[in-house]
Parts: sequence; C-alpha cells; structure tokens
Amino acid sequence: MSLTKNTSLVKKQNFLITAIALGVILNPLNTSMITVALPEIKNEFVLTSKDITWLIASYFIVCAIFLPLIGKLSDFYGRKKIFLMGLSLVSISSFAAPLSQNMLSLLGLRAIQAVGTSALYPAGIGIVRSYINNNQNRVIGLLSVFATTSAAFGPTISGLLIHLGGWHVIFYVNFPIIIISSILAILFIPNDEKVVTKTFKWDGIGIILFSFLISFWIYFLQTLKNGLNIWVLIGSLALTFLFYFFEKKKSKPFIDVVFLKENTNISLVYTQYIFATLVFFAMLLSMPMYLQSVLMLSSKLTGIIMLSLSISAMIITPIATRWIEKKGYRIPLLTGVIIGIVGVVLLMTIKHTSPLYWISIVLSTVGLSNGILNIGLQTLLYSLVSVSESGTASGLFLTSRFIGNILASSIFGLMFATGVNDLNKDWMTLILIIVSFILFSGILFITKKKAVKDTTTTNF
Repeated sequence: MSLTKNTSLVKKQNFLITAIALGVILNPLNTSMITVALPEIKNEFVLTSKDITWLIASYFIVCAIFLPLIGKLSDFYGRKKIFLMGLSLVSISSFAAPLSQNMLSLLGLRAIQAVGTSALYPAGIGIVRSYINNNQNRVIGLLSVFATTSAAFGPTISGLLIHLGGWHVIFYVNFPIIIISSILAILFIPNDEKVVTKTFKWDGIGIILFSFLISFWIYFLQTLKNGLNIWVLIGSLALTFLFYFFEKKKSKPFIDVVFLKENTNISLVYTQYIFATLVFFAMLLSMPMYLQSVLMLSSKLTGIIMLSLSISAMIITPIATRWIEKKGYRIPLLTGVIIGIVGVVLLMTIKHTSPLYWISIVLSTVGLSNGILNIGLQTLLYSLVSVSESGTASGLFLTSRFIGNILASSIFGLMFATGVNDLNKDWMTLILIIVSFILFSGILFITKKKAVKDTTTTNF
C-alpha cells in the first residue's frame, strides 16, 4: 500500500473504526436479544424447553465453526469484501426471520444470521491491523470489549421492543446499524488488494470433524436429564481425539492445536474466558426467563432490570483498565473472580418473593465481575502474544466466548428442562459456583509473574 493512501486513512480512521464497531456489535446483540423473546417464541410455535435450547445453541455452533474459518477466508479473499458480505447476510436473515412460520425456518434463518455476524469481527480486526498504525492494540482491545459487553444490552433493547411489537421486532433493530456500517465501510475502508501469491487451503475434514464434535457434545449435555448416554459420550470423546490428531498433522489446520498445546498460558487464558463467559451468559440467558415465568414480569420491565447487568459491566471496564495498567493483572483479575463468586452465591437468595431492587443488586455484582474479567483477560492475552498476531489471538478469544455460550445454553436446557422455577434456578447456581471456583484457580496460575514474563514474546 502506498504512503499517500496511508496518510489519507489517518484522517478518516475514526469513520473506519465506527464502521467496524457497528458491525461487530451485531453478533453479541443478536446473541442476547433473543433471550427475552424466548417465552413468546415458545408459545407461538408451541415449543419445548429442549427446542428453545437448540434455537440458542445452533446459533453458537454456527458461530464457533465459521468464526475461525471466515477469519482465514478474509485474509485470502479480502477483508472489506468479507465484511460487506457479512452485513448482507445479516440483512437477508433479519428481513426474513420475522416472517418465519415454524421453528425449522426460524432456525435456518438464524443460522444465516450467525454466518453473517461471524464474518464481521475477524474481518474487522484484520482491517484494523492493515490500516491503523497508531495505538493499534488499543483499538483492537476496544473492539473486543465493545463486542463482548454490548451483549449485555441485548435483553434491555429486546424487552422494550417486544413490549411494543412482539418478538418479530428484535430482528428489525439490525437495519439502522447495518445501513450506517455499510455506508461507512464502503466510503472509508480501502478496497482490498488482490493477493495472487497465495491460495487458500480448505481443511474440509477438520471443519466437518469440528462441527460434529461441537454438536455431539451439546447433544450429550442436553440428554443428561434423561440419564447418562454412554454411547453419545464415547462418540463425543472419540470425535475430540480424532479432531486433535487429525489437526495435529495438518500444515494448515482449521484450529492450530499444536500451537495451543505448546503455549500453555495462552491456552489457559482462552479456557478461563470460556468459564467467565459461561457464568455471565448463564445469567444473561436464564434471568429473563426466570423474571417473566416466575415473577410474572412484563418483557419491558424484565429488560429494564437486566440493564443493571450491562451498566455495571460498562462502568467498571474503564476503571479496571486503569487499575490493570497501575497494578498489573493478578490483583484485578482475582478481585473480579471473587466478586463473581459473591454474585453467584447471592443468586441463591433470589426467590419468587424477592424484591426487584435486590435482583438488580445481584445482577450488578455479576456484571462488575464480568467487566473486570473481560478486559483483564483480553489485555493479558495481548501481553502473551506478539503485536503482529493480535488479530489471530482476538479471533480465537472470541471463539472461546462462543464455546462458553454453548456450554451456558446447554446448562440452561439441562437445569430448566422440567420448568423454570426456584429449585432449578438453585441447581444452576450450584454449577455456576463450582465453575467460579475453577476460574479462581486458573486465574491464580496464569497471573504468576514468572509465567507471564516468560511468554511475552510468543508468536503464533
């Protein structure tokens, strides 16, 4: 790229960042907005709790598969092209999904939406790495935080919209975002330069194995309520080992398992983020259903209460960032985990007779924890990898979030299979408490000064 082109981009980089930022919020928003709409969708299509779980889990499966794949495709076929293609797919699905006449068509259109939104983050990160030189890591970190914490606003937005026009309206909220993002992207993101020296190598078998692997594990988790299905468990384990050994031998694997094995601290950051996301999204998914089904609140009031989860996460994020800059990672991250443990323990105190202000306090506590852990784990990750590989690291980081979402939705389906009530909510809480203590142990390990220091120059 010429020097003149780079100079002109500096003056317009805020528009470029805005285009990408608007694009990347579409995935988390559509991930969480549907949580408040689940009761209406369940009633309209006469669905079971298992059906509802697949409506959520299928979205995450598609995202987990296509996120790393599309990230690689954008490197070869053009990031601007893939970004705009993603916006187009979201537009098509957002227009057609409200017209769905049955569960199957809604599932299919949500899958198209998942593919489209999955294209936006990796392509956007690649664009930032290509055209923004000043404070590149800060911009990437900002987009990562923006993509993650914006999920918390989904229930509030959908609660207000559903109150006005039913569950169908939550898909139409995408259009203003898509239109503005598309215009800014067309005008301010440079056209892709043709790459003739590379050819993309499809790891088709790896993609298929990964797809079956994720699906088998989710099916196993969902059927646990009927007892241990030993054959599904064996199949899931077999696919996991088969995927690992197959990818290990590939020169251009779908998932670089050799890198993850050789870089333990980086792998542990991804693992801890899976656990942190599991706790956060389990709350984000279950509480709207609990508030509407047990406390009999309206979708509007439910959305307002869920706002406490997002506001606390957004407020603490810049505070946690400055705290980490001054004190390092260990104390802030451990504090975030401890706050999270307090939050999930307090979840035990919520009953059908609980006052709404107390529910908001509990949700705010969990939100504070997630805000600290989210920014802390991301910046810790960037300290463990080279600057040139921050885009790849961010893509795998977001993939970890979807794995956490998948586990959370599976736990939701398992715990609430017999209905949404206080007892099942408490059983889910026990699982979250156990996960929180595992998270605490992991944070203790990865924030050892020697461990962090020794891996700061790691390259992918």
